[in-house]
Amino acid sequence: MFAGLYVVALAAAVPEGAGGHGRDDGWSSEEARRFWGPARMSAATKDAADGDKDGGAQPITGSARHFDGVPTVGVLFYVGEDMRDHHCTASVVHSPKGNLIISAGHCGFGDDAAFVPGYRQGESKQPYGVWAVDRSFVDPRREDTGDGSDLDFAFATVKADGRGRQLERVTGANRLVRTPGYVNRVTVIGYPSSESDPADRAIRCTAMTSQLPGHRQMTMRCDGFYSGTSGSPWLADFDEKTKTGDLIGVLGGLNGGGPDGEESDKVSYSPMNDDEIFKLYVDAINGREPRRD
Repeated sequence: MFAGLYVVALAAAVPEGAGGHGRDDGWSSEEARRFWGPARMSAATKDAADGDKDGGAQPITGSARHFDGVPTVGVLFYVGEDMRDHHCTASVVHSPKGNLIISAGHCGFGDDAAFVPGYRQGESKQPYGVWAVDRSFVDPRREDTGDGSDLDFAFATVKADGRGRQLERVTGANRLVRTPGYVNRVTVIGYPSSESDPADRAIRCTAMTSQLPGHRQMTMRCDGFYSGTSGSPWLADFDEKTKTGDLIGVLGGLNGGGPDGEESDKVSYSPMNDDEIFKLYVDAINGREPRRD
């Protein structure tokens, strides 16, 4: 309750234009759209395979299935030595300016990153555009193991598109809320890398969560969450009509979000949304460098 009130109070005081500042004026959403055009996206990923196109309600089955995706969830591409693949999943969360996405802290946004919501492999035009990542916000205490893995979440602001629109106006947004407890029914949506899943499509799974022993993290069992799904939103009360829900976690945490070995794609983790994620949220909407004692 405290964190929610804290966010509301500070969000009301956000100055006009707050929400992050770019590295310079040379990387825009329009340039991101041109850079990750259909030819480059097709070259960067494998041909799409046939799959289940039904995006209806999914029972708890223990196995993810392909579907057409939702507007608020997409992939992160980045410009670097290796441009062959999208490397993480991210999603849109509601914010005062409407320009905020969330992913896992270990993903790393890098320079000249782009967010592609509702990503469709090989489409001549991405359904909700391509958005240049402006600035990222990660808790400086985050680590892959130990207590620091409980802080494996990150926010980033994105630049307006060529028409001056903010991201949330185009895609809508999920609501960032406190995790009510360790046991929850969640719908998890992500994008495995094309190397792990040649279909190169969104996946979804509805599962029950429990506590990861020794950590302030949830765990769920669902096959199919391969590399690339880090940052996938864990959504409670997912609404099939609006395609949005209450974001109570993101795929990440200990060891980057799951165990090593044969169980790596079958069991996934997520940090709890507690006071620390709301403090980072406030840093992000105010464009403030996170500093912790």
